Amino acid sequence: MKTLQLTALLVLLIAYSGNAQNQKLVWAEEFDGQSLDEASWNYELGDGCPNLCGWGNNERQIYTKENHRLEDGKLIITAKKDGDTYTSTRITTKDKHEFQYGRMETRAKLPVGHGLWPAFWMLGANISEVGWPACGEIDILEYVGREPGEIFTSLHTPDSHGNTINTKKTQFPGIEDAYHVYAAEWSPEKIDFFVDDQLVYTFNPEDKTEAVWPFDQPFYFILNLAIGGNFGGPEVDDTIFPQEFSIDYVRVYELE
Repeated sequence: MKTLQLTALLVLLIAYSGNAQNQKLVWAEEFDGQSLDEASWNYELGDGCPNLCGWGNNERQIYTKENHRLEDGKLIITAKKDGDTYTSTRITTKDKHEFQYGRMETRAKLPVGHGLWPAFWMLGANISEVGWPACGEIDILEYVGREPGEIFTSLHTPDSHGNTINTKKTQFPGIEDAYHVYAAEWSPEKIDFFVDDQLVYTFNPEDKTEAVWPFDQPFYFILNLAIGGNFGGPEVDDTIFPQEFSIDYVRVYELE
């Protein structure tokens, strides 16, 4: 009897782990070209000044078009230090690819070192009209090098005044050693966050007012590797550079 129960459980787990592959693929970026597809991606350059110096978090890096490459079907963002200057890359799909509901997924390998802050996240497409945090923010993957073996999944809403109160930190010892899948399944009712198909956090407020649930509109993707800042730092270990944040793909599936 126990053997039959175990077999049934394994079948269910295998079926669940393949769930995304059985869903309808809506959009995919496989990074198979020789250079970044600028029909899909925008570069955000500089230090955020004058409107958002330090990108709103006292980050230290300057974003450029030179701190990345496409290699073996992967986007590799490299954080560097040259003298007193830190550089990295930040790209978005704003005004090019925006999505409302679905499974938002990336497969990525994290950089390591104190002061690094890689992220795969989304912002409301209406940010230019209503600002932040009214637009909403979905942080599918955040990692900070000063807390190895831990993954952060968070949401920002007007109700929280931008503070990180809707969040979960989950331990994954050795997560930095290999590629892993990070995903959010976003429906009109809730947002579930996954690491390698392990459910780590669910946001499902009962009263979905505009202040609590700005997630009923299109959002766009952001990929970046920040250095230092309120969350990633403040201290930075200068001996770690260069470090690479490697992204295998970004995919969007229609939920069943």
